[in-house]
Amino acid sequence: MILSASRRTDIPNYYSDWFFNRIREGFVYVRNPMNFHQVSKIGLSPELIDCIVFWTKNPQPMLARLGELSAYPYYFQFTLTGYGKDIEPGVPYKKDRMIAVFQELSEKLGNSRVIWRYDPILFNAVYTKEYHLNAFGQIAEGLKGYADKCVISYVDTYAKNQKRMRELAVREPDEEEIRAFSGELARIAQGAEMEISTCAEKLDLSDCGIAHSHCVDKALIESITGCPLKVGKDRNQRAECGCVESIDIGCYDTCRNGCKYCYASRSDAVILKNCRNYNAASPLLCSELMPEDRVTERKLCH
Repeated sequence: MILSASRRTDIPNYYSDWFFNRIREGFVYVRNPMNFHQVSKIGLSPELIDCIVFWTKNPQPMLARLGELSAYPYYFQFTLTGYGKDIEPGVPYKKDRMIAVFQELSEKLGNSRVIWRYDPILFNAVYTKEYHLNAFGQIAEGLKGYADKCVISYVDTYAKNQKRMRELAVREPDEEEIRAFSGELARIAQGAEMEISTCAEKLDLSDCGIAHSHCVDKALIESITGCPLKVGKDRNQRAECGCVESIDIGCYDTCRNGCKYCYASRSDAVILKNCRNYNAASPLLCSELMPEDRVTERKLCH
């Protein structure tokens, strides 16, 4: 089993105490996003977990406790962009803090186990092509020698972020512009000694030196663990997504980063309401087990 922690919320930043409690107790409950009272019980013993994939914009709260994960293979997808507080209001300032945090994490785990994500890329009157190239270049220079790989993507509009995209006056670039811009990013990444790839993009950018990425990456996990995996494509993700199957233990509408482009959050009010239910001792994230809940143990194969 590959554990995803999490595409739905920033567990390392906001819920690391809860996560380590779950690891210590050896199980977690996860609500079905499509059926609130359907709850899965998932075992978390090292014998069951092939790898943990963390997704975060700030893993600093976990850094002092990584020793508690010594029995588990894991790696981080670390998003580090050039956006300001108008787009990512809850993320600490990049130059002052987050580049240093990335460097520290890489020093602890190694370059291959910390993937730099510069995504999603959006264009408007403030965040122009020139702005992104400058920001990308500065971050790439700061991460040179600390990251082997960078993942990019271009912003998608979903039901949950459609209104915010309109408010930001986000414009959609055409294919020619994307190709030219992506080629410039590839040259910068190459200069910083990084491989660059895309996440869930339909457009083939291989002629720009950019491959399609696999964020939950079978080859990387096999490299980390030294063992072959029998695992297929994740059918719950978009057709363009190259990830293999994983189980996500996060909860939508609980991330306090406040990113305007986010597909996993409806509104600040809903997030605030859910976060009031956070209990680090609960087996459920930002929730408690209710009498009407139906708990089913997830059958897992190792």
